[in-house]
Amino acid sequence: MRLNRYLNSFLAILALGAGVSAPTLAQDSYPSKPLKVVVPFPAGGATDILTRAITEKLAVKLGQSVVIENRPGAGANIGAAYVSKAAPDGYTILMGSIGSHSIAVSYYKDPGYNFKRDLTAISMAGTLSNIVVVSNELPVKNLAELVALAKKEPGKLTCGSSGTGGLIHLTCEMFKVAAGIDVLHIPYKGTSLLMPDLISGRVTMALDTLPPYLPMLKDGKVRALAITTSKRSALMPNLPTIAESGYPGFKSIASYGFFAPTGTSPAIIERLNRDINAVLIDPELKAKLVQQAIELEGSTPQALAAFVDGEIAKWATVIKASNIQRE
Repeated sequence: MRLNRYLNSFLAILALGAGVSAPTLAQDSYPSKPLKVVVPFPAGGATDILTRAITEKLAVKLGQSVVIENRPGAGANIGAAYVSKAAPDGYTILMGSIGSHSIAVSYYKDPGYNFKRDLTAISMAGTLSNIVVVSNELPVKNLAELVALAKKEPGKLTCGSSGTGGLIHLTCEMFKVAAGIDVLHIPYKGTSLLMPDLISGRVTMALDTLPPYLPMLKDGKVRALAITTSKRSALMPNLPTIAESGYPGFKSIASYGFFAPTGTSPAIIERLNRDINAVLIDPELKAKLVQQAIELEGSTPQALAAFVDGEIAKWATVIKASNIQRE
């Protein structure tokens, strides 16, 4: 009997030890299978291009293949909600467009997930500039002349966007509030549908992302007046920022970051953060993406989480000041 008690105690200790060491062993062997990165936008867009460029090199660092899965729709909420409900094992992560998701917190009544509660920050990935671009039919050469014309003819100028409630729409609303102008918002189902009307003059302006407009700017089909970042773009060094054009502090960027489902092991978050940041300083990758106006930028998980908090607060203020109805 005594021998049986000793034997049972010994087996219990072994079982306890196995229970403690199993997660440690799993983390040490991570990753042991391919990763999936969800892009909440269609293939071919800026988010998709950035994700594929980074993950191609990240796969080498991790020693595992990385599969891209596009899950677009509902202002990026479909893809984000999918990742938020995935197993927190480090094998399904999100490339979040922070502009979209930070806006979604205040714009949508029920986006299908809670960005701050259900997703954990891994690392910032990069930023993309927006520009104030106008039709050649508009008789203005700079931002001051644009604002003067809008004040002279209130409600007559139009600002196109790729859809209501997105970063492009709200950047236009933020500029309207800053400049004190009345401009009519015209939503389209994507930038590709907006462009022809901007070229023809049916829409007078947009505060859209820079890359799609580079060929048209080069060919002189439209005109850029300012950029929404805090500093000038290396691609267009002569283009002033909105901030230096009379609106100090004005800043709107499409920013991107990697997120995992909440509950993911800190050891896995640390591993992903380390390898992602190592990829982001790769000179070849940086040179490739800067030609598309995308600037790579890494961070700690804590810095990304703090940045998201700031973006949520900023866009909530814009939505309230613009009297935009939530969906």
